[in-house]
Amino acid sequence: MDLSGQTHFPVFKVQLFTMKHRSTPLLFVLVAPFVLQLAAAVGIVGFFSFQTGRAAVDDLASQLRSEVTNRIQQKLTNYLNSPALVNQLNAEAFTLGEVDSAAPDSVLQHFHRKIQLFPAANYISFGSATGDYLSIDRLEENDTLRVVVANANTGGDMHIYATDTAGNPTQRVEVIPNYDPRIRPWYRVAANSRAPAWSEVHTYFTDSMLAINYSQPLYQDGNLLGVLTNNLGLAEVGDFLREIKISDRGQTFIVERSGQVIASSSLPKPFRVVNGEVKRVSAADSDDSLLGATFAQLQHEFGNLKGIRTAHQLNFTAAGQRQFVQVTPLVSYPELDWLIVVTIPEADFMAQIYANTRNTIWLTVAALGIAIGLGVLTAHWLTRPMLKVIAASEEMAQGDLDQQVDQSSRITELETLAHSFNSMAGQLKESFETLEDKVEERTAELASANEQITALNEKLKAENLRMSAELDVARQIQDMILPTIAELENVEGLEIVGYMDAADEVGGDYYDVLQTNGVVTIGIGDVTGHGLESGLLMLMTQTAVRTLQELREYDSVRFLDTLNRTIYHNVERMNSDKNLTLTILNYSEGRVSISGQHEETLIVRADSTVERIDTIDLGMPIGLDDNITEFINHTIVELQPGDGVVLYTDGIPEAYNIHEKQYGMARLCEVISQSWSKSAEEIKQAIIDDVHHFIGKQKVFDDITLLVIKQR
Repeated sequence: MDLSGQTHFPVFKVQLFTMKHRSTPLLFVLVAPFVLQLAAAVGIVGFFSFQTGRAAVDDLASQLRSEVTNRIQQKLTNYLNSPALVNQLNAEAFTLGEVDSAAPDSVLQHFHRKIQLFPAANYISFGSATGDYLSIDRLEENDTLRVVVANANTGGDMHIYATDTAGNPTQRVEVIPNYDPRIRPWYRVAANSRAPAWSEVHTYFTDSMLAINYSQPLYQDGNLLGVLTNNLGLAEVGDFLREIKISDRGQTFIVERSGQVIASSSLPKPFRVVNGEVKRVSAADSDDSLLGATFAQLQHEFGNLKGIRTAHQLNFTAAGQRQFVQVTPLVSYPELDWLIVVTIPEADFMAQIYANTRNTIWLTVAALGIAIGLGVLTAHWLTRPMLKVIAASEEMAQGDLDQQVDQSSRITELETLAHSFNSMAGQLKESFETLEDKVEERTAELASANEQITALNEKLKAENLRMSAELDVARQIQDMILPTIAELENVEGLEIVGYMDAADEVGGDYYDVLQTNGVVTIGIGDVTGHGLESGLLMLMTQTAVRTLQELREYDSVRFLDTLNRTIYHNVERMNSDKNLTLTILNYSEGRVSISGQHEETLIVRADSTVERIDTIDLGMPIGLDDNITEFINHTIVELQPGDGVVLYTDGIPEAYNIHEKQYGMARLCEVISQSWSKSAEEIKQAIIDDVHHFIGKQKVFDDITLLVIKQR
């Protein structure tokens, strides 16, 4: 309705029609959120369930790899410990004379007793430096013992005898011609190193089995008598690896860093017999594909495997399946250069997790179907009474405001909606009838409010102009009382430059240079805070200092006491809590008297050395108390040609950059020292440039004042 009383229903109709075509069907609004929530909830639960299961598998596989590796470490350590112990016992027996190396029967009887104490030993032998060989062997297939002899009595051939229960040779069962122990690997490694040592992995002299020897040289009076050796077959290591149950397809193997297989749970034998010659199996060309793939991955990760010094766990994919691998060096005998490798396929653990994931997907699909069906039925039930409200609304849009809908419903909210619609229809009809009066009343109120706002804006503008003018006048007055360049240049014997930059319109820093009868009075101070009130106190201070200097008051105690009482009573009258730090310097004929509490006074010598004078004990803040006589003191400094003084306010050392780092006294002193050979103006500019460079884009929060005084 406009002010003429006409109702523009066609406009309302067009808007309703446009909104209708841009809207979303209620059926979709009611069904889609529930379906999406259900799908999202089930999907998220399923995803996190799968991820949790996979993480649990990773953790389990990690623990299992470590546990299996520890078992193998322990087994190998126990297995490899016995040769060293056997050799040590035998060496002590020879050294103590319990066994005579020149008496074969004595040696063999001793070896027979020892091999019965160490069931892991395959044979215990002694090869002499003259080429004799004595040994007690254990046959692995039936655990029987044999005596093996090769010496001058056998013509250099190896004679192998069966033994009775006492270890005495009975029947000769085999002869191997031309056996010399000194050319065997186990003899050479000990004789060459002159210390106990492990041999390389080799085959038995009498059959095709892998073995390793631990040998110890035996010396008498510095001469080599021979080598004691203890042999360990590696077939038992392979048997142990095959006994470890990891998972359905999990494997363990032991390899040298060169890639030669020591033992494997997946290979019956770690060697091949080709044309009667034993060839060791390399992991890279093993018949077992998983062993070969695992070793290839280790080479890819670590290069030549020399860099593996601690346990490493890694994952890789072989034949489309993820594999968990742990490689660990043999820590108890690092000289053997063996690596223990445990490989576990992820699929051995993930079968149940994959099954649960499939079940979750099917349950999700079924739940979505049920949710959609129930949602459609519920939406139809809810939308029927709402469609009646929509139809009545469209009739109202056509201009028929006399509309009512049925309020009876089993759903409380729909009943409330119908009741609210009927009430709204009545109120809308009444509102259209009284709209013109309300529009006129509101228009009058807005006009009155607009007049008040305009008046307030004009008043605020005038007030801002007045305050700006007052602050501008205060700043001009403050600038006017600062010493001019001409005044500073007329100071005899001194080169003086000053700088002051206020953080606000009116600053609270103070400095002045006054000269009377050959005495130069220099003052610098800092009023607490800044702004108009601080600037006013700065002007009072300048006037008081000027007055005392004109009265030729050079006694520091009377000077500062009189100044303090003047400022104190003025501040008290102003009902202000302001005060200021102030240092007064009196210079005459190369002597400087310093009094009053302010920042440190910097005395700079001609050689650029900076001396820092703490003024904390030379006075106290001005205007803080009416009597500060007992706190006032002074100190005298002698200046030589080229020496000088630098005065400043805390706006310099306490300046911060955007990283909240403080400028600091150390940096200030460094800049002064580096530039002191220049003129006072150049020194001042170097300091100000460095401070602004340090501050950068950070806002300046405090007034910055600087005085550079240099004796000519």
